[in-house]
Amino acid sequence: MENSKVNGRITGQTGKAGGLGEKDMSRRGFLKLSGITAFTAGGLMFLTACGPAAQGTSDSSSSSSSKSSKKTVLGDGKKMRVGMEAAYAPYNWQTTTKTEYTIPIENVDGAYADGYDVQFAKIVAKALDMEPVAVKMSFSGLIDALNNGQIDVIIAGMSATAKRKQSVDFSTPYFVGGFGLLVKKGSKYANATSLKDFSGAAVLGQKDTLLDTVIDEIPNVNHLTPVDSVPNQLSQLNQGTCDAITYNTENTNGFLKANPDLVAIQFEKGKGFKETVPANVGLKKGQKAILAKINKAIKAVDQDTRTKMFDACVERQPS
Repeated sequence: MENSKVNGRITGQTGKAGGLGEKDMSRRGFLKLSGITAFTAGGLMFLTACGPAAQGTSDSSSSSSSKSSKKTVLGDGKKMRVGMEAAYAPYNWQTTTKTEYTIPIENVDGAYADGYDVQFAKIVAKALDMEPVAVKMSFSGLIDALNNGQIDVIIAGMSATAKRKQSVDFSTPYFVGGFGLLVKKGSKYANATSLKDFSGAAVLGQKDTLLDTVIDEIPNVNHLTPVDSVPNQLSQLNQGTCDAITYNTENTNGFLKANPDLVAIQFEKGKGFKETVPANVGLKKGQKAILAKINKAIKAVDQDTRTKMFDACVERQPS
């Protein structure tokens, strides 16, 4: 969580998609965690044909009458196509098992999506009286897919950055996460307590997410060319091609459980990353009535429920 996923992502990713501004996400950065099964290296799939183009909002009114009618429709009004990586746990991941927590992945036969993003996709779809389905694609392609009508919403640990807001409207956050660094056990950086301790270190992030841009908070860092996913970040770290990778701290336990040879850096107060990573729903511009409904649905979920939901996803995510 774009990252915040995201991620990166949450944050990152949150973050992810579209052009990067001065501060774009991870997936997810929220974790900010840009899109992540932090623990599975399943390939990302690009969207192919995915049904009718999104309809957006249509307004009709008669100037000859005091009565006016206004109809608001998202997509076909029935199926809400949700763009996500399905590879950005605990925000979203792919599974072959259908459960009460999953939704089908439209462009992958026999596959389902689960995760924190998916649970909010269900909440949003219910508020709009629609059925949610996931559309699996690369995080960096989400904004174009939204604006081209291939998907109806983005719920993928993406953060509402200034750059992205030029192309997409965003909801209020449904999650807010933070960033940290992972290193290998035995690394000379394993006992670091400050970003300053990583001066000169080779640090790797995720492309088009805050998991990449946040690296510039490290003084004199060797900012490596980002890779396309969190699994690739982990692979590069394990291979020793970098000293550290960025990650979404909300998923610390999940990362360490799946990667026991890694260490999460424990920063002293005020000496870690300042950037936080919100996760927001992305919607094609010009759909204010729909956005208002989405914000209302998000606001109705109290923080205690959100925390329990996220923790449950961490427990369920693939190892």
